[in-house]
Amino acid sequence: MSETSAKSPSLSRSDHQRREALAQANQVRSARGRLKEQLKRKEVSLTSLVADCPSYLATAKVTDLLQALPGYGPLRADKLLASCRISPIKTMAGLTPRQRQALLEALKG
Repeated sequence: MSETSAKSPSLSRSDHQRREALAQANQVRSARGRLKEQLKRKEVSLTSLVADCPSYLATAKVTDLLQALPGYGPLRADKLLASCRISPIKTMAGLTPRQRQALLEALKG
């Protein structure tokens, strides 16, 4: 019986950590969803997000954010990324300074 009671605190701590991680993941998903809606309504510009990326967008794929813009579908987003020499699986935090600058110029022009 002492083995079971010794394991219980670590299990509850693990459960607690999982719940915290799940809550944080849900907050990130909600924030991204709100942002994509704002991008669709042109309330927020993607150029400002590329220049100064919020922490909740660090693991967001650049192509997903491009496709949230009006007039951008998968094909147009892929063409823009290819012209900037950015992989379609690249995340916002994974952009190099050169890629970030190329994307900013492509979005402004």
